[in-house]
Amino acid sequence: MQVGLDVRVLHADQIGCGSSYLRTGVAGLVGAACFDVTMIDHLGINCADLAASKTFYDQVLAPLGYGRVLDYDVAVGYGTENDPAFWLSSYANMPPQREVHVAFRAADVAAVHAFHDAAVAAGAEVLHEPRPWPEYHPGYYGAFVRDLDGNNIEAVFHG
Repeated sequence: MQVGLDVRVLHADQIGCGSSYLRTGVAGLVGAACFDVTMIDHLGINCADLAASKTFYDQVLAPLGYGRVLDYDVAVGYGTENDPAFWLSSYANMPPQREVHVAFRAADVAAVHAFHDAAVAAGAEVLHEPRPWPEYHPGYYGAFVRDLDGNNIEAVFHG
């Protein structure tokens, strides 16, 4: 028996779900859950041993149909083709309490700036002012702040 990945995104009106989308599971319609896939763009965690974490996530994400999409040696993105949504990274002198990185999708460049302004007004530390990030991909526009608990929070628009 060959198991393949069959992920379908359907509009909520098609299935009567209260959320925006339905994503079906591996190997056909194995399981279904309603959730809004538009809010979170990607998530990143920092690892004490990046090489060991790469090996671990290579093994545990493969049965779910996910794999390494991008690998920059110091950071690796997992997901499906052209969509790395889960990132691992590491850095020198990392403290025991490691930050989490969450990127929220923005509707446009103006929304990225509005996020940045609101975050600063709410007391966030600015990590990176709003700007293009061509090293990620053409059209990537984001702003990064540190929230009140030390997490790296981003607003991103993929123009």
